[in-house]
Amino acid sequence: MNADNKGVRGHGWLLVLLLATFVIGTDDFVIAGVLPEIAADLDVSEAAAGQLVTVFSITYALAAPPLAVLTARWPRKTLVVGGLAVFAVVNVVTALAPAYAALMALRVLAALVAAAITPAVFGMAGRLAAPERVGRTMGVVAAGLTMSLFAGVPIGTLLGSAFGWRSTFAAVALFTCAVVAAASVLLPRLPGAPELGVGAQLRALSRPAVLLGVLGTVMGASGGLMTYTYIAPITHDLTGRGGTLVALSIAVVGVAGAFGTFAGGRLTDRWGADRALLFTFGVQAVATAGLAVIGLLGQGSAPVWLLLTTLAVWGFGGWGFNPPMNTRALRLAGDAGTEAVALNTSGLYVGIALAGALGGVALELHGGLGPAVAASVILLLTLSLMVISVRRFPSGDRAPADLGAPQSMPSSH
Repeated sequence: MNADNKGVRGHGWLLVLLLATFVIGTDDFVIAGVLPEIAADLDVSEAAAGQLVTVFSITYALAAPPLAVLTARWPRKTLVVGGLAVFAVVNVVTALAPAYAALMALRVLAALVAAAITPAVFGMAGRLAAPERVGRTMGVVAAGLTMSLFAGVPIGTLLGSAFGWRSTFAAVALFTCAVVAAASVLLPRLPGAPELGVGAQLRALSRPAVLLGVLGTVMGASGGLMTYTYIAPITHDLTGRGGTLVALSIAVVGVAGAFGTFAGGRLTDRWGADRALLFTFGVQAVATAGLAVIGLLGQGSAPVWLLLTTLAVWGFGGWGFNPPMNTRALRLAGDAGTEAVALNTSGLYVGIALAGALGGVALELHGGLGPAVAASVILLLTLSLMVISVRRFPSGDRAPADLGAPQSMPSSH
């Protein structure tokens, strides 16, 4: 069967790819939920324990593009299954880490493996899907990351609170083993990219169209994730309430984000990646500006329903633009599509780091209103950049296979 043109029958492979992003996302984000337990057990400050998050993000951001180039010709199933197996081993060893330095080194190793697997997973989704279903397929795979935020992380946090932080990583390792077993059976064999040579790959990645997309991801993540990073002070300072309302706000964003991810994929297939990208990102930018207006006019006593509604719209748009963004990257980069997704994901992690730094400054200066206003300005600028990028470099309606992906494969994260 010509998988690149017709899609692979059955949905087992798609479920496996979703579970792959779910387990990687859980491992990445769950650290935040068990920081107190790690700090107490390893006798370090919570600030020092927090650097485990920083080192993971920095490592991922730096490693994803070169790893994608180096592994471009590896068979996709071998890369994903083998990478997940290594990921499981790393988490087993993490659960046994004797000291803070060892744990720090293991987070670097986990980030390296995640950086190699995740772009390959999205690349596989784009190539295995039927051309008319590429967007929704990318949405399903991206939903694994969203689900990790409101399902994997809370469960891991509860395990850490009840049985210690080591049990959290043991659980991640166990679940990863289950995903490895499923991937071994359900993932079809898929060859790597044609031999382009490093020079040709770098030329593809240095196209203005690709680089503008990455810049948009960096800016969009810095503005979008700023709201999520500082959702607790934003919720408190806009409504005068905290505690359970913060938890409810996070839950609302997570559920809305899941719907947004699926919707973003469907819109990509219906409208094309460019229009879907501008729409979903525009929704996020308008909702973020709405939070700033609520803060400016509400004087710290905004209605809870208004805040939650705005956050729901924000979550829908914020996660909804992931499928069209990755689909656009795949289409613009042609044979170097997986490498372009890696570069885009690297930009995401750079944006996350900027969100924490810039949002922290805004919070210190203006309280919870500060991050909302700063994020609004960044996102409106980003939206303008994306409009220019889409008009200057339209991706068209072609599926990844039409841009030079391998045209045949035997059908067997």
